[in-house]
Amino acid sequence: MIIDDLTVPIVLAPMAGGPSTPELTVAVTAAGGFGLLAAGYLSAADTAARIAATRAATDSPFGVNLFVPGPAAPAAEFAGYLAELAREYPVGDAKYDTDDWDAKLDLLVAEPVAVASFTFGCPTAAEIDRLRAVGTESWVTVTSPAEARIALERGADVLIAQGSEAGGHRATFVDRPADDDTDPLSVLALLQLLTAATDRPVVATGGISTGAGIAAALAAGAAAVQLGTVFLRCPEAGTNPVHRAALTADTPTMLTRAFTGRRARGLRNRFMVEHSATAPAAYPEIHYATAPLRAAARSAGNPDNVNLWAGQTHTLAPELPAGELVRTLAAETKTALNAALSRRIQVC
Repeated sequence: MIIDDLTVPIVLAPMAGGPSTPELTVAVTAAGGFGLLAAGYLSAADTAARIAATRAATDSPFGVNLFVPGPAAPAAEFAGYLAELAREYPVGDAKYDTDDWDAKLDLLVAEPVAVASFTFGCPTAAEIDRLRAVGTESWVTVTSPAEARIALERGADVLIAQGSEAGGHRATFVDRPADDDTDPLSVLALLQLLTAATDRPVVATGGISTGAGIAAALAAGAAAVQLGTVFLRCPEAGTNPVHRAALTADTPTMLTRAFTGRRARGLRNRFMVEHSATAPAAYPEIHYATAPLRAAARSAGNPDNVNLWAGQTHTLAPELPAGELVRTLAAETKTALNAALSRRIQVC
């Protein structure tokens, strides 16, 4: 297993939409971690180009993340929301696509990488078998024990346990507004439930930004941690300037469907506050429809109409080169683990 060979138990989260770059993936891998390259929102051809750029810069193994497509949403379910937005903003075509799923799978079979990770669902057993036949491990992101059972039944090699603290989209297999009243599991709660139910490796992700946080996850049974938000301010990340600047403010986060039609955690801003209550579950239709207004806001330097995805500990993200950040976090983790072991445990 790739995860057993890591010098540092840190996995770079695949942050689609800009932050993920070959340079960031290579820097994390060179420092002893494991880089996942985001293929979400990219065509198969663009994904191939990014894989080639990463391979040209490192001989070390790395992975690629794919979005598992869901069903199209009926137009009647989001027409009213689009009319609401169009009264104030430029709105694009609310189209549906599969994010080039079949072509990307074919690409990873033809040009194998060490790991294929998956978000928004689980590939079929046959698809996982295709990847395994060319030497690729399948890592499936889950948010509940029920999703974990599906992933394990289909042959997932590693589970990525996404806690509610995580920035960006919730990785739920099905995004149902009816489930919003159920508290999503925190990373430590989910991690304990999964490690009690399986001996497959579990990678913890969500709100982990320090060595102490990494130590806590490892102590709770994680084989490694996946970090995203903490890398957003690294120079190698493709984070847009509006997003990069907003991360330094002590702004609370919230979950919303307002920008993409799928529940995601980001920095609270005016657009989220005004439109979250009426936003439908319609992904990727709403993602495409709001693309023009988000692009306009980024160009204008306006953080109120941009999806500023971030986890709950975003204020802890430093402005450091990625390799230096990995090394710093590794040292902090050792210190935290040693400090925890040195404390006396009183026998009752």
